[in-house]
Amino acid sequence: MQLHIVLVEPEIPQNTGNIVRTCSATGATLHLVEPLGFSVSDKYLKRAGLDYWNSVDIHYYKNFETLRQKYNESPFYYVSTKASHVYTEFFYPEECFFVFGKETKGLPESLLANNYESCIRIPMIADIRSLNLSNSVAIVAYEFLRQNNFMNLERFGHLS
Repeated sequence: MQLHIVLVEPEIPQNTGNIVRTCSATGATLHLVEPLGFSVSDKYLKRAGLDYWNSVDIHYYKNFETLRQKYNESPFYYVSTKASHVYTEFFYPEECFFVFGKETKGLPESLLANNYESCIRIPMIADIRSLNLSNSVAIVAYEFLRQNNFMNLERFGHLS
């Protein structure tokens, strides 16, 4: 089982730092598509994911096409407020990629149009623009993990 999180041109270092923490907790691989709106040495990025940065498998790409070609046999799901399918409508395979756009604009319209049947959304009240990027990643990641019976994750808590 392998969960892949793709951030296309992320802009806010704290969001990416929080996503690094989620990837660390879930064993997800993180793929960052440039240009990034920050330096990976940014203090806010490091602070948000400080203890987790070295435990995550992170890959960098100059553009989305390079990433897509590298994993051309893998299923990709595009997360957008403009999608018609709710993220819980799909049964996700044991390995897949969830693609998230930049905080201010989301994913490019052309990417969504070319992958319409693989676009998913998180339901919310109509007047709200969108959820925070790191919250959206966590919601979708844990649905993938739930469907795969939280494989490779600790399933029971410990009382002290």
